[in-house]
Parts: sequence; structure tokens; C-alpha cells
Amino acid sequence: MPVLVCSLIRDEPQVIPADGGYHCVRFPFGSAESYDEHSMHQVRQPDGYEVADWRADDRSGLIWPAAGGWGDLTANIHWEEGGYTELRDRFVRDPLGLAGSADSTGTDHRPRSPGIQCFTKHHAIFVHTGTPLALLVSHNDSAPRKIIHAQFKLAVHN
Repeated sequence: MPVLVCSLIRDEPQVIPADGGYHCVRFPFGSAESYDEHSMHQVRQPDGYEVADWRADDRSGLIWPAAGGWGDLTANIHWEEGGYTELRDRFVRDPLGLAGSADSTGTDHRPRSPGIQCFTKHHAIFVHTGTPLALLVSHNDSAPRKIIHAQFKLAVHN
């Protein structure tokens, strides 16, 4: 049984607004990403849309499964220190409503810990071609806060 893998990494800050809503974590394309042998995270996406600026476009946060099957989702998120009391993260099928409607799963609400906030998470779901996936985050601080490092990975067992 082949395993198709996409592994994204972000090593520059992304500001997350203090609006209480969830926001897509955006990732670079090409040589700046970790691994995309199966073309699941491309500037030109399967529906024909082309991302002009990965830093500003939520579509840069999408992984488009190259095959349907059992998907292992993994994330690593590092937040800057802040005045929040809770950090939130979730995996979402079709977060932008491109294939129907958003379907969130693997949601975690985390209390603040001392210093920098570093979290890993894993969740497994069925994935389908044509239905993109994303990692979304939120916080409850009164000021915008930065994610200073993030990883988002999909391994499809088909």
C-alpha cells in the first residue's frame, strides 16, 4: 500500500488577528517547503486557481490530497508569548468552501503555559481528492499574536 506524503513548514511569523475567529496557517511553495513529491501543495491548484502571494492568500494553507484514503494529519505550532489564556487549533476539510462547505475535526483548545507556546497534534480522517485540507488557529488575546513556526503534514494511505 503506497503512502503519499505532503509536509509543509513555515519558518517566518504569521500574524493572527485578535478577532476570536479561526485563521488558515499559510505555507510557502516550492523549494521553501519541506516535501511535496506528490504535488499536493502547488501554486497552481487543482481547480485552476493560481496563488499570487502565499503570505496573503489563505489558499496557500491548503493541501489537496493526491488520492483518497485514510489520512494522517500532523501539525506543529509555535506561538509567541502573549496575554492569551487559550489557544485553539483544528484541522478542516474544505475550509474555504471550494468543494461544498467546511468540516472541522481534531479541534483543541489549550490553556496558556509559561513562555513560548509549542504544540504538536495528530488526527486521522478519510480524505478525498478535490477536497482540500488546512490547519486553522485562533487565540483569545486582546492584541494580534504571531505564530513563529508551523508545520502541517498529510500522509495518505490508499
